[in-house]
Amino acid sequence: MRNPTERVPFWRSIQVKFALTYILIVAAVLSLLNTYPLLVSRDLVITSKETSLQSQAGFIAGALAVSETLTEEGVEQAMEDLGPMTFNRIMITGPTGLVLYDTEEVGNARGHYALLWEITTALRDTGNDVFRCEYRDGAFRSWAVAPVVYRNMVIGAVYLHERDTEQASLLLGIQNNLRNISFMICAVALVMSVIVSGAITRRIAALLRAIRIVREGEYGHRVVIKGGDELSQLAGEFNELTGRLQTTEEVRRRFVSDASHELKTPLASIRLLTDSILQTGDMDPATVKDFVSDIGEEAERLTRISEKLLTLTRMDSAVAVAEVPVDVKRVVEKVEHMLTPLADEGEVTVETDLQEDCMVLATEDDLYQIAFNLMENAVKYNLPGGSVTVTLRGAGDLVTLTVEDTGVGIPEEDLGKVFDRFYRVDKARSRAAGGTGLGLSIVRDTVRQHGGAVTVRRRESEGTRFEVAFPRWYGEEKGGAL
Repeated sequence: MRNPTERVPFWRSIQVKFALTYILIVAAVLSLLNTYPLLVSRDLVITSKETSLQSQAGFIAGALAVSETLTEEGVEQAMEDLGPMTFNRIMITGPTGLVLYDTEEVGNARGHYALLWEITTALRDTGNDVFRCEYRDGAFRSWAVAPVVYRNMVIGAVYLHERDTEQASLLLGIQNNLRNISFMICAVALVMSVIVSGAITRRIAALLRAIRIVREGEYGHRVVIKGGDELSQLAGEFNELTGRLQTTEEVRRRFVSDASHELKTPLASIRLLTDSILQTGDMDPATVKDFVSDIGEEAERLTRISEKLLTLTRMDSAVAVAEVPVDVKRVVEKVEHMLTPLADEGEVTVETDLQEDCMVLATEDDLYQIAFNLMENAVKYNLPGGSVTVTLRGAGDLVTLTVEDTGVGIPEEDLGKVFDRFYRVDKARSRAAGGTGLGLSIVRDTVRQHGGAVTVRRRESEGTRFEVAFPRWYGEEKGGAL
């Protein structure tokens, strides 16, 4: 298995692949550029020659078709009357292929039979012109044969041969120019592909280095990639992700530190009390009973902290819950009934104003926990003779639960922190009341889990006001899991 930190070989790097891709594309384009224009030009030359030679051969054949038979003298005279021509070879035969006229000086075929397939084809198929052209040895070689027809009878054939080096040289010059231009383009493309691919791969390499640094735990590392393309957007997303990872890591460390601190305090108390019992041999039963009672209270506090930590852990795992329509009024009434002894003990009056038909999609346990935590805090941190007012309203698409108390309230500078885990405004007073600093965190996370929001503010006179808003549920059945 390859080590993820191992350096990638150069020949397997993205830079080489990008460069080769650019070069292959340019090579394909240049190959087409070097073939298609030449093929088209050659076809145009051949078409032009076919038209020209067949026209000339037909013209000569028309000039010879003046009698029933062709003779050497008559052909000679007719060719003199036509004047000089620029063909490499002109040959005229009779109906049997006997050569009557030939301009070739070396290898003159006059008096011999021409066995060329062009001539035999023209003599055999009445009125069928024959043309052939090829590019070979730096020249266009063209052959054209036209039958001499007199009163629908083939009495001979006109054979023209041309070797054109001028147009062949022109075509060869075009080919050489295209090749030279292609070499220059290839060189420029090679340099540009190396530069462009190097620029791209350097940015990718910067991202890769940043990923490796973050993988080692340096969540504060950021990568800077300029531009407005996908790589710069990827860098921005990476920086945002590492920022969130850094925040999450800081929250995790703070949470572990706070949890350790909260758990250490009751554990230290339990250890101190047990050591006192064990080291004091003549301790009276009443004192032992008091110490054991204190140990039980600290153990209950540990249990509360553990339960709330487990609740937060389950919520952080984002396990899907089955939501059902729940009547919030019935949940609040149940919480009010459960808190009545605590309110009576603290001489706190709980007043409720609950509207009917306030249905939300949630679970009964979650709504109970939200209402219980808010109302319990309002009772525990209130003053003797104080009051707690709980209001439930359904307006439009929202269901709003409001819990107000007449307690000492929360300082303005602490309002934004009360939902942080283990945060307590008055730590000594909170511990005395049995608080863990986790209740409001559970409220906030639970509310968010069901699409709601929770806010807190100071009352104008005294005390605190918590407000929870949920999306309202409309349905045929008003009820739920109660």
